Amino acid sequence: MMEKGDSSQKLYKRMRLWEFPDQYVVEPTDGSSGSCLEISRVDGSMKLIDEIPHCSSLRVPKIRTIFGVIGILKLLAGSYLLVITERESVGSYMGHPIFKVSSMKVFPCDHSLKNTPVEQKKMEAEFSALLNVAEKTPGLYFSYDVNITLSAQRLHDLGDESKLLPLWRQADPRFLWNNYMMEVLIDHKLDPFLLPVVQGSFHNFQAAIGKDIVDVTLIARRCNRRTGTRMWRRGADTDGFVANFVESEQIIQLNGCTASFVQVRGSIPLLWDQIVDLTYKPKFEIVRLEEAPRVAERHFLDLRKKYGNVLSVDLVNKHGGEGRLNEKFANAMQHVDGDDVRYLHFDFHHICGHVHFERLSILYDQIEDFFIKNRYFLLNEKDEKVEVQLGVVRTNCIDCLDRTNVTQSMLGRRMLEFQLRRLGIFDAEETISTHSNLDESFKILWANHGDDISIQYSGTPALKGDFVRFGKRTVQGIVNDGRNALMRYYLNNFVDGTKQDAIDLMQGHYIMSVSRDMTVSSQKGGIEAIASFPLALGLILTGLFFATLSLGRVWNDVWNLLFSLIWASISLAIAALVKANGRMFCNRPRLHQSRR
Repeated sequence: MMEKGDSSQKLYKRMRLWEFPDQYVVEPTDGSSGSCLEISRVDGSMKLIDEIPHCSSLRVPKIRTIFGVIGILKLLAGSYLLVITERESVGSYMGHPIFKVSSMKVFPCDHSLKNTPVEQKKMEAEFSALLNVAEKTPGLYFSYDVNITLSAQRLHDLGDESKLLPLWRQADPRFLWNNYMMEVLIDHKLDPFLLPVVQGSFHNFQAAIGKDIVDVTLIARRCNRRTGTRMWRRGADTDGFVANFVESEQIIQLNGCTASFVQVRGSIPLLWDQIVDLTYKPKFEIVRLEEAPRVAERHFLDLRKKYGNVLSVDLVNKHGGEGRLNEKFANAMQHVDGDDVRYLHFDFHHICGHVHFERLSILYDQIEDFFIKNRYFLLNEKDEKVEVQLGVVRTNCIDCLDRTNVTQSMLGRRMLEFQLRRLGIFDAEETISTHSNLDESFKILWANHGDDISIQYSGTPALKGDFVRFGKRTVQGIVNDGRNALMRYYLNNFVDGTKQDAIDLMQGHYIMSVSRDMTVSSQKGGIEAIASFPLALGLILTGLFFATLSLGRVWNDVWNLLFSLIWASISLAIAALVKANGRMFCNRPRLHQSRR
């Protein structure tokens, strides 16, 4: 227990990290008079100290500036310190500066493992590789002064006593990216070092409307309950928490008034997944269908508690594999639908196709009553609450990325126009599109928002982003969609398994032990010993090249036809082997799950 910790003390904004051979020391350098934090490099133990340890020719420390302590990750292979080494100012939230993590670094506290068995050292190497992946986690944001895990409405509704608590105690744990990694620091009551970090997106702009200046901010907050990558985290868990659940809040500030509008997105709340097998679109697998009503009920019960009324807009196809999911989702919603929960299916691809996204007005006409009735949050010039948002629109497609972002941007546009009319800036017929600077900035805002969310889940920017960015489909946008679709295929099959392990490690979702296929991989023989997608792809392309070359010379020598058939047969055989052994070639997660 550390009595020196002062819970009323502000967060340290700038620190110096001393790397001694046997310890790390974090020294506040922002003018505060707080104690230094000493962390052992042997076992990860920590304590507060008043002075920097003695330096000598045998104890020469490395020194670097850091801007926050993300937390301590305790694994069987030792403990690891995570710190922010670079930050970028990206704007303000409710008048307080917001920063983006430009770079973070992991420092091992594992000297005690030097004399451990070879197998444990191998385990340590595996974890270190995963932490190297984790260091590149995109879209991390923080503030030293304001709780960015809460929407403007929830932040305003905090009681006076709650507002005096340290930021980590005010935070919504769903959106606290480093929630698990803060536990050790919380146990030691190190409030000045406890920096809440959110994964998501933060963008804003200012635009002139006549003599008035409107400030528009768009924030995304990613839930940590079922985090992961596109193909490796689908659907819901048995508690109703869904993959890719993101809260998006659009805030405007104008002439002393503040208005906020919240939407959410999340995977279809059933137990379903897609097993990666090298096909472009793996088959949807619905698991334990008999539990679907209970899982959906838990999910929407949680949404009702947090947001009030819920309108669930389902954008998936009516037919094919998506149609089967849609059918089961609609059936489950029959047990949930009521006065405060409403379900609506809108077949985005059938109605809008790939270019006619303006037909989303058909969807808006169907939900306008809910939209207007459930309002938005509004504070007047005196910071008095004038309006309260009573409900939320929950949007989903399959990935909750591309179709979802186009739809949410449309709703955000409608709401902004609604709010500007309420504040007397727009007349009854005026729209955003009549103000070119506002229109262009708004499109870019939502396009960047969609790209950020998509990169975190799929590894690429959002598809259909040209419509959000320019208001229409473009040839370049369609080409970009094709390229990004191919990149998603590659990442899903050959990269995201390792990335999923890194995410689960950081979030504390898995037992820290090496699974069977990690420990015995060196003993595999036959095709599995050399199987890799780049090798297989290289062989296929080589075979096709020689088949084409031989085919082009058939007129000179008929034997070239035989050679062409042989090379083509080799390519087809390798392709068939890849298809048949899809899971062997895929980069799959390898850690055992352990629900916390």
